Amino acid sequence: MIYLGCFLLLCGLTHVMASYPIWWSLAVGHQYSSMGTQPILCGSIPGLVPKQLRFCRNYVEIMPSVAEGVKIGIQECQHQFRGRRWNCTTISDNLAIFGPVLDKATRESAFVHAIASAGVAFAVTRACADGSATICGCDTRHKGPPGEGWKWGGCSEDVEFGSMVSREFADARENRPDARSAMNRHNNEAGRMSLNANMFLKCKCHGLSGSCEVKTCWWSQHDFRVIGDYMKDKYDSASEMVVEKHKESRGWVETLRPKYNYFKPPTERDLVYYESSPNFCDPNPETGSFGTRDRICNLTSHGIDGCDLLCCGRGHNTRTEKRKEKCHCIFHWCCYVSCQECVRVYDVHTCK
Repeated sequence: MIYLGCFLLLCGLTHVMASYPIWWSLAVGHQYSSMGTQPILCGSIPGLVPKQLRFCRNYVEIMPSVAEGVKIGIQECQHQFRGRRWNCTTISDNLAIFGPVLDKATRESAFVHAIASAGVAFAVTRACADGSATICGCDTRHKGPPGEGWKWGGCSEDVEFGSMVSREFADARENRPDARSAMNRHNNEAGRMSLNANMFLKCKCHGLSGSCEVKTCWWSQHDFRVIGDYMKDKYDSASEMVVEKHKESRGWVETLRPKYNYFKPPTERDLVYYESSPNFCDPNPETGSFGTRDRICNLTSHGIDGCDLLCCGRGHNTRTEKRKEKCHCIFHWCCYVSCQECVRVYDVHTCK
């Protein structure tokens, strides 16, 4: 929070708005909290390009789901990176909710764009299936023949519609002929494709006493945590690219190609980037790094969440912390559980 002024002074609000999907700010602060109770004024949403503004006005009913999708994308990012030097910190009262971190074409930028686009597609798809949005519904296509012992039923989630909304809205500003737009479009689509890759057949039994005389099944999305785990694997294996310029009829166009020919080239489901990440060890308003001082670390871990790596070799402090917890719980017939309250002492390790 303390670096907000520095961010805006160093980067300039105009520069930040030019390089950011500013509409992500819908997912935080008062705008998000008022969406369910007040009419949405599309013209008041910051950072919308004309195509997004038209989409908002034509499909205002699903805009709360768009905002919800960005919100769950941010929450999932913070979960996946909770033990890393950069932990997907957002900045309140700033249109560029991640600060300057996403200005560079890094792995982190790739992941955030992918998970936000996936979140929008996921939330819109879910809203269509549960009836929250009336302009869409269940998927009646691509079902195929039923399997042995079951038949189609329920409401298959229409992930194609959700992905279409995400593509039309999230990609609307990525129409420049430069490398960053090409990277963002690729990673946005990789995020949306993760939904298709993780659909599963959900079934329900019908009959007397759960006899399962009839079983109906439908296509469903997993919990978004599954998508987050999948995309985190894609982050870890992201492909580094280089920028090439080509002369076309519309002028110079930048494209991306793999930096290393001896690695398998990325598929449309993989994440791509072309700039190195800062180390995020120390506070740096220019890169958006908050540093890792006072972050809780895991003393027994040899991974990035361990005190050696997370604290960047600076060492750590240890303090004791008392916590009240339920203990000695007993189940009473019928039907409640009684517990005692115990005080336990824990060691908490934080980076110097």
